[in-house]
Amino acid sequence: MAQTAGVKPMTIAGRVASERERCMGMTDAERAWRKQWLKDQVLAPNEPVYVEEYWRERTNPIRRFYRKPLDKLFTALIPMLGEERAVNYRYITGKLGLIAIGVLSVHYYFKYQGNDWTKKGGWRVLRTKPTVLPGQPGFPFKSERSKPSDYADRNFKNSVI
Repeated sequence: MAQTAGVKPMTIAGRVASERERCMGMTDAERAWRKQWLKDQVLAPNEPVYVEEYWRERTNPIRRFYRKPLDKLFTALIPMLGEERAVNYRYITGKLGLIAIGVLSVHYYFKYQGNDWTKKGGWRVLRTKPTVLPGQPGFPFKSERSKPSDYADRNFKNSVI
């Protein structure tokens, strides 16, 4: 959904947001309003305020569970790194951790769970015939498969049975 939910956005600064409009002349009421508006733009020293209950209501319990280890670690590192740096490092560490888990999962799958003659399912990985052009070593290309029974073998001949 759009940020304004289909309603055209409107600025609260009014016509005095533009310097040109202010130079054309402002009434005393507009000056007072602008002075108050500028004062309201200054944040208090304790802002932004982190409200634990608001965070808890906005996030999924599963997400809070898997984020907790890195949150604890980088909360402890805030005095050494600083708030902004700790938040950035926590974000980068989380993303790199997810990428590493993905790479290791794919590696494990293809190493131990690939398709062979013992399984019906799984991804079957086929290697294509290399391109060997005239004049290159190995031309004409001869396949390692010498007999028709070598095709569709699916590592049966390499089994210890």
